[in-house]
Amino acid sequence: MNDAAAAEGDLIARKEGAAGIIRLNRPKAINAVTLEMFHDIDKALDVFEADPDVAVIVLEGAGERGLCAGGDIRALWESSKVKGDLGKILWRDEYILNARIKKFPKPYVAFMDGIVMGGGVGLSAHSSHRVVTERTKLAMPEVGLGFFPDVGGTYLLSRSPGEIGTYFGLTGQPMSCMDAIHARFADTIVPATDLPELREALTRVRRGATAVDVTNVINGFAVAHAGVPLAGERPTINALFGFDRMEDIVAALKRDGSEFAQATLKTLDEKSPRGMVVTLKLLRLARATETLEECLVREYRAALEVFASDDFREGVRAAVIDKDRNPKWQPSRIEDVTPEMLAPYFAEIGADELKFPDGK
Repeated sequence: MNDAAAAEGDLIARKEGAAGIIRLNRPKAINAVTLEMFHDIDKALDVFEADPDVAVIVLEGAGERGLCAGGDIRALWESSKVKGDLGKILWRDEYILNARIKKFPKPYVAFMDGIVMGGGVGLSAHSSHRVVTERTKLAMPEVGLGFFPDVGGTYLLSRSPGEIGTYFGLTGQPMSCMDAIHARFADTIVPATDLPELREALTRVRRGATAVDVTNVINGFAVAHAGVPLAGERPTINALFGFDRMEDIVAALKRDGSEFAQATLKTLDEKSPRGMVVTLKLLRLARATETLEECLVREYRAALEVFASDDFREGVRAAVIDKDRNPKWQPSRIEDVTPEMLAPYFAEIGADELKFPDGK
């Protein structure tokens, strides 16, 4: 990235040929998304949707490290500490944008290269065309922050085959490009070195290009992918994660005793007990939910409760602020997460309920 690009701000939106380019432009922060960037993306989509010469949207990230490492967690932590309202505002606007992306009337291509986490998943995995590369590391690691997979993550994970989504949602483990396709978070693998040429080809699609037209362009650069690393564990994952209570999942892992089960237990032991219990319930509810919007409404209720919680502040402190990787969760055991603790995460919130604007 050159100095001119850096001078253009945190979000670059411009028309290049037939493409409306949206570039996340905070490479030093792996393009972590701020509230202002969400607003700028929404404005860019307004312009591109109305412009008949824009046939396709392309989402990309500046720099070599990844599309997006997530939302601006530090800013949320600082606001939570002083009982501010950034979470209420940011997550509302972000979730509304996630729903808009899924329903966007023109083909929307996301280059999911490198690190794609949290809020970055929300901007890309709801796209009509989701391109990963051999460098992709996609993750929903929120449970390690006392949170849960949001931005429609519960919708996406609940639609992965078997219990693969439950595994990724509870462990926060990264998906490779092949895992991402198997888990239905992505569609096509394109070598990272071919992305510039694919980008150029997308700027040359015909006016009024259909989703099929764009798919055909992308398929011209796609590579075959043989085997899926995690798919080999799928029968085991289905057996161990097919429960509706965290206590039962942990008990099954302990009984199994395999190397995979032991490694998974170690991973879960680092996560917020309350975050895991909330996540599992959200995933099970999402499985019986038809639309992304319904899942986002439920996620927003839970997110506001998380924002006010000590676990969120402690999780971000340990992972992002002090980086000691030693959070003190409250409660510290899954068995001590009571129904009374859970209830506020799923309660209706009156005038604060998430509402989606007409026409977007």
